[in-house]
Amino acid sequence: MPINDLTEIEAEAARQLAICNACRYCEGLCAVFPALQRRTLFESGDIGQLANLCHNCKGCYHACQFIPPHAFAVNLPQVLSEARFESYAAYAWPRPLGRLFENNGVVVSLIAALGVAALLIGVGLTHAPTDLFAVRAGPGAFYQVIPWGLMAGLAGGVTLFAVLAMAIGAVRFWRHTGETGPATAGAAGPAVRAAGDALTLRNLGGGGRGCNDKDEGFSTLRRRLHHFMFYGFMLCFASTTVAWIYDHFLGRIAPYDVFSAPVLLGTTGGIGMMIGTGGLLWLKFVTDQAPTARRLLGADVALLLLLFLVAATGLLLLGLRETPVMALLLAIHLGLVLALFLILPYSKFVHGLYRSLALLRDRRERAASLHAHSKG
Repeated sequence: MPINDLTEIEAEAARQLAICNACRYCEGLCAVFPALQRRTLFESGDIGQLANLCHNCKGCYHACQFIPPHAFAVNLPQVLSEARFESYAAYAWPRPLGRLFENNGVVVSLIAALGVAALLIGVGLTHAPTDLFAVRAGPGAFYQVIPWGLMAGLAGGVTLFAVLAMAIGAVRFWRHTGETGPATAGAAGPAVRAAGDALTLRNLGGGGRGCNDKDEGFSTLRRRLHHFMFYGFMLCFASTTVAWIYDHFLGRIAPYDVFSAPVLLGTTGGIGMMIGTGGLLWLKFVTDQAPTARRLLGADVALLLLLFLVAATGLLLLGLRETPVMALLLAIHLGLVLALFLILPYSKFVHGLYRSLALLRDRRERAASLHAHSKG
């Protein structure tokens, strides 16, 4: 895409990046600045790549001599955050849904509320009031509340839609940033190093001392909280996968005992998600607001709160599954889970996918640059 086709946010990002490229004071802070120096002009795909490569550690803001009220008005964390959010809608499939969800915490909240309400109403209509609060225990107890076919159909359909939408978004990002071949093509070295960058969140270490989580002081708190959230989510996903294997291949029907693999994985993951999302929610409000994009706060908070509630209701359901409130908790938990998976392709959650691809592209660029220098 030619540079004159940049959006307003991309054009502002390009202006600030050109100043940074001339200054180069922050070149050692994170992966963005070496990638920036490999470019002289900034097309739309370059902005998308650099915006998703940015981990928003804010170190460059606190190191910069050109931040407002300087006439150059450089605020790279803020403008790259806005460019990232704009890219989520641009890569989304179907695109109208991406535009609907863009920066809109109200929509996220409404979808979550509607998901819960729909399941609550459905469960209420299929059970008499006295039956709804009956104590159920043993294998198949959950399916006495919501039939297995309905539960599996809803979960499977929403999950497949989310996976398809995110896969199409990933392909759009990859092509927009200038890559034509598949992400799996090429040497394994850059892919292995990019995977290490993504899984360790190395770039949330800033230049090595940590990020500016709350102010100009360095900290690794945000990195640790992201680890709690991400690996907690992955443990919950592993719990669901193991439960599916139990049900389909071993003939063991949920709910499972406290010391079973699905319960241990889900409990550990749920606690991790609550620590991570709760801590990140707290940081949203105590951090220095100057380098942040305040208009994006609602969407960020809504997603973190939804993830927190999914984990919290899952743990509550585990603890109270043999009590009269099990049916209501099951409906609320599944409603939140369905809402979460519906909005995944259009929320900040996809930054993990695009950032991983940006890290892969960056590692490929580095390898190509080293190869060119060695031959030169």
